[in-house]
Amino acid sequence: MTLLLFLAGLVLLILGADLMVRGASRLSLSLGIAPLVVGLTVVAFGTSAPELAISIKGALGGQTDIALGNVVGSNIFNVLFILGLSAILAPLVVDRQLIRQEVPILIGLSAAVAWMALDRVVSMMDGVMLVAALVGYTVLLYHQGKRAPSVEIADPALVAIAARPGLMSRPWVQLLLVAVGLGMLVIGSQWLVRAATTVATLLGVSQLVIGLTIVSIGTSLPEVATSVIAALRGEREIAVGNVLGSSIFNLAAVLGISAVVSGTGLQVPGALLAFDLPVMVAVAVACLPVLFTGHLIARWEGVVFLAYYFAYTAYLILYAQDHDALDEYTW
Repeated sequence: MTLLLFLAGLVLLILGADLMVRGASRLSLSLGIAPLVVGLTVVAFGTSAPELAISIKGALGGQTDIALGNVVGSNIFNVLFILGLSAILAPLVVDRQLIRQEVPILIGLSAAVAWMALDRVVSMMDGVMLVAALVGYTVLLYHQGKRAPSVEIADPALVAIAARPGLMSRPWVQLLLVAVGLGMLVIGSQWLVRAATTVATLLGVSQLVIGLTIVSIGTSLPEVATSVIAALRGEREIAVGNVLGSSIFNLAAVLGISAVVSGTGLQVPGALLAFDLPVMVAVAVACLPVLFTGHLIARWEGVVFLAYYFAYTAYLILYAQDHDALDEYTW
């Protein structure tokens, strides 16, 4: 039954991602909003719904290790694994806005969360500030998208596609595709997480490690499916915008709302503060030089990102086993 649940979740993820990308790309053209903005908001926030559900559930249930580990692990996974894999499949052209605005915002939020965690708790007030930052960011994106539409919107060929008569040309149908795709992504990721967590718990793996690995990877699978499908379909602004927008949403909304609803804030484990949070900040900073090189994430850069993620995962495995080689490997 666990294997069947895993496979069914995988199928839902792939189908849901395809529907969401189709709907989001057509919706952006119909509404005259840049695909990048749709990727940073509708798609990114939608694919982060599993992280939000899991972290809130963990915060309300007193499982703060899973709530925090899910956010930190998801952000590391988003940048290193998803961007890396997407770039290997199809080199990603990066919009200048991402370099000027989104990456600095991601770095700033990552550093702010690391600073908030120094007293070993992300308090309710910290959560309120994070949610307020998300609201301001979303308003900024909306106004930017309406004021300065991207090149794709001005492309007569793409405008003609969006204007074709038929059911798919109607915004409500495109929005329905996004919603159905999102629903499939959320259900599929939940099934995958449930199957994997069952196995990990039987093996005696700690909550923090489960949150940093299985739960964070499982809840990030919608982002994986969406970005990979978008890259393969040529919707590269959606692919990159989804990753960065989702990472910003994880920090501002998922972590912020979880801290607020917890009542007492989220207790920060020493291991997370000493290693995983600095890694999350370093990964965000690493986006800058990669995105600066010709405004392109090349295949070799994707390989480097993937290699770093596998190295980080190896550390978590050694940590879970309290392996003798852990100290040397950490250094």
